[in-house]
Amino acid sequence: MTDILVTNDDGVQAPGLLALAQALRQLGEVQVIAPVRNQSASGHKKTLFQDIAVSQTQLADGTPALAVDGSPADCIALAALGIVAWPARIVVSGINRGGNMGQDITYSGTVTAALEASIQGVPAVAVSLADRHADQIAAYERAAGAAVAVVRRVLEHGLPSFTVLNLNVPPGEFKGIRLTRQGLRIYTDELERRGDVYRIVGPEPGGDINQIGTDLWAVHHGYASLTPLHLDMTAHRLLADLAAWDITL
Repeated sequence: MTDILVTNDDGVQAPGLLALAQALRQLGEVQVIAPVRNQSASGHKKTLFQDIAVSQTQLADGTPALAVDGSPADCIALAALGIVAWPARIVVSGINRGGNMGQDITYSGTVTAALEASIQGVPAVAVSLADRHADQIAAYERAAGAAVAVVRRVLEHGLPSFTVLNLNVPPGEFKGIRLTRQGLRIYTDELERRGDVYRIVGPEPGGDINQIGTDLWAVHHGYASLTPLHLDMTAHRLLADLAAWDITL
């Protein structure tokens, strides 16, 4: 059995992955499996019936790692199918360069790697640093410390099936941790065209920071946000309304 399996979506050589792997060693043996290149905003992409190359590599400190030519979810699916000792006690995904709050969770490879772990029956935590420009390992060290605190408790208490924890940490010093619900992102994407080629570009998304108790509110006010997420996406409150529509065939 693997103690702690670490992955990410920024790529196997990302500084956030290195900071996370180093910090988690105080809780147990760490094994790393991550995409060979950046897979940000890949969502819950799972590669089926296609070749997936896997190679041995090392992190900057010499830590051995597996580099997967696929998505973050592919990394966990391959792990669960036997390319590493499975099950892990826990999967920890991150530390992502940039926050994963609000609707970001549907795009995030960081979060969906954790969700894939939960599908495979292993508790998981997704960790993000709300700073898109963090490019040195030192920038991630406080977030890594917060991750250790959360992972320690998950190892002690476990998580319900099909549930993960989504941790978002503000850059620099922060005031502590808040338990939160998912907030509301506001996207201002722009379309860039060069001949017949298009790109989706634009500034970092904003969001409603005034809703007390949301992930966006907490991070904006200098707290680390911890949000439980689950795979049951049923809109339960809409079921009664749908029944009243009397949809028949």
